[in-house]
Amino acid sequence: MTRIKICGLRREEDISYVNEIGADFAGFILSPRFWRYVEPANVRELRSSLNGETQVVGVTVDEDVSYVASLVNDGTIDIAQLHGKEDEDYIEELRRLTDGKAKITKVFIIKSDEDIVKAKNSSADYILLDSGTGTGETFDWRLIRDIGRDYFLAGGLNPDNVAEAVINFHPYAVDVSSGVETDKIKDVNKVKLFAANVRSIGG
Repeated sequence: MTRIKICGLRREEDISYVNEIGADFAGFILSPRFWRYVEPANVRELRSSLNGETQVVGVTVDEDVSYVASLVNDGTIDIAQLHGKEDEDYIEELRRLTDGKAKITKVFIIKSDEDIVKAKNSSADYILLDSGTGTGETFDWRLIRDIGRDYFLAGGLNPDNVAEAVINFHPYAVDVSSGVETDKIKDVNKVKLFAANVRSIGG
């Protein structure tokens, strides 16, 4: 069964939607320069209302590695999602600063076969394949047919196209943010339809 990640959560209502569909991952933006940013203290407060099975993902973009390590070490997040130019040295240092307990997702913007090779070779626990930073557009999914490892699929997913993605590519997880929003606010009906369309396939 393909897992579900709802990202860009900011409000108590968002948490209730995540709980209602039983999402596997709840994503919070923890880089201050993005409009969906949530302060770490608020993330800790919001996560206290989450179902216990849902893992908390902190999304950062080219932040100081010590900041990301602190989010892991103080229990703010379960998984560090690196959405910038973080390299293998950064990943190694993050593991060192967290005594190896950091679960790491590295994001790759997919535009060519070369990007797929880089993603396949990443030492991160998870890889996430995206079209950009919140562009709301898909990339050429044909590029991922032979990737050969589990991945999160993101970039332009919404209730209307997610079933096609799951049927054709069987990603480990699908990741959505703006695709389940109306006027930049999470829409409970879109969240529920997105989840229903994923689960109707059975992975």
